[in-house]
Amino acid sequence: MNIPKTNKRYKTIIIDDEALARDRLQRLLKAHTDVFEVIGEAQNGQEGQQVVDTLKPDLIFLDIEMPLLNGFEMLRKLHHLPIVIFATAYDQYAIQAFEENSIDYLLKPILPERLERSIQKLHRFEAESTAGEQHAQSIQQLLQQLQPTKAITGIPIQVGDTIRLVPLTNVTHFEADGKYVYLHTPDQNKHLVDYTLTTLDDKLPEQFVRVHKSYIVNSEFIKQFEKYFRGRYILHLNDKEGTKVTSGASFSDRVKALFEL
Repeated sequence: MNIPKTNKRYKTIIIDDEALARDRLQRLLKAHTDVFEVIGEAQNGQEGQQVVDTLKPDLIFLDIEMPLLNGFEMLRKLHHLPIVIFATAYDQYAIQAFEENSIDYLLKPILPERLERSIQKLHRFEAESTAGEQHAQSIQQLLQQLQPTKAITGIPIQVGDTIRLVPLTNVTHFEADGKYVYLHTPDQNKHLVDYTLTTLDDKLPEQFVRVHKSYIVNSEFIKQFEKYFRGRYILHLNDKEGTKVTSGASFSDRVKALFEL
């Protein structure tokens, strides 16, 4: 396929938690160095947010399912919004949303000819004087359409071949450990869940408080707390093991509001 030359070389960042996926996309982009100048990478949404707001790229290739922040959550937090091309193996619902909002996406594994179609879209994008504003509006519409619903009452977990719903009244806290998020119960059981902490922070009712980048605590299970250094607090939970959670310095305002300090 013959692709006309673009007048613009896009400063580009690749954001994906899979190293093999990042490497494959890097190789594909090397065939189009007249279009893409890769200036950085990130391996999760939180790192992606920092890199994008610091380096201010023209364009990002963005995975969706990532630890700490998924792709949609990351976009909601950005101060600098570049052109976004989603590179994902995500479900049909999100793909339908992409198409309804004229957002470009690449399904993994990414094929060279499909990347070339994205480049052609960029040419058309460059030719339209209001394209940047329209793209930003499309991203905002997409995020609103995929906004998670608040006020859930239970969390689904897989037990063998069945899905069981754990009532929120039986959840002491949620903990992020690397790429995974776990639900903890008063009897000291823990279960893997499919949500990121940021999504849970949006969905959960008010008694669940984000007290650390790796913890959301059910305030109804806080037995006592004590001050710690640098404005942090140690929360003692009313569970079988007497779990202690130390709040993060950047979350001190939430803890103070919780205890009306």
